[in-house]
Amino acid sequence: MTLFLDIVSTAAILFIVAAGLLAIFGVLKIINFAHGAWLTIGAYCAVVVSGFGLNPWLAIPFAFLVGAILGGVAERFIVRPLYRRPLDAILATWGLGIVIGQLITLWFGRDVQFTPALLPGTFDLFGIGYSAYRLFAIAAAIGLGLGFTLLLDGTRLGLSARAVIMNETLARGLGIDTEKVRLATFMIGTGLAALAGVLLAPLTSVDPNMGVAWLTGAFMLVMVACSSFGALAAACLIFGAAQVLVSTYFSPILGGITVAVLCAVTLRIRPKGFARA
Repeated sequence: MTLFLDIVSTAAILFIVAAGLLAIFGVLKIINFAHGAWLTIGAYCAVVVSGFGLNPWLAIPFAFLVGAILGGVAERFIVRPLYRRPLDAILATWGLGIVIGQLITLWFGRDVQFTPALLPGTFDLFGIGYSAYRLFAIAAAIGLGLGFTLLLDGTRLGLSARAVIMNETLARGLGIDTEKVRLATFMIGTGLAALAGVLLAPLTSVDPNMGVAWLTGAFMLVMVACSSFGALAAACLIFGAAQVLVSTYFSPILGGITVAVLCAVTLRIRPKGFARA
């Protein structure tokens, strides 16, 4: 039972980390290589909130707002002029991630920092005491998935985003302001990345480079999922299970590279990934 919960909670954490990256890739068709930097920003929002002695739960909305606002600024002045040059956009976001990392180092230093547990202790589930916070991560991932479903299917922004995904030229001809859709999508994606940083902070240490370690896995999962959140959930569950099993029965070091290796093999066999498999 513990192994099953480890698999589900690991998949949930992977989904939370990759969701923001997929939101941007699905609509804007660019890979935001600054995703790891935004995740780091979110984690340091938790450090700031705890430093002021505030309720650590306040870090969640605070990080989302900070990530979304900074993401809006980056979209307007850095990413928007490069939509028709996706390779340049990738390089620009990569450079932006480096700049953000250096600014965080300048402000907070290189020291590793820790944040208070949002939900300490264990929860008795089916007779087994399991980390309450990892169970919360599962609930957060489910809530995030349901939220995206409602956003895409039940709001005007979601309808516009789907129109832009299918045919941006036609969407523009129908009167949809595609620039606003792109801006809103980028802000949501960066806000979610910062949100992922807050949720990861109690599980690991916080340092200026913490986002780099998560970027590769998230990038590979998004490549496998294409633009489908359902496919992303399936990829996180399958590859997350493989990571947990390899870490448990072989080596945690090998487990750390399992997701990237299996995603690469999957893309070699099925270049279009899970979404169109």
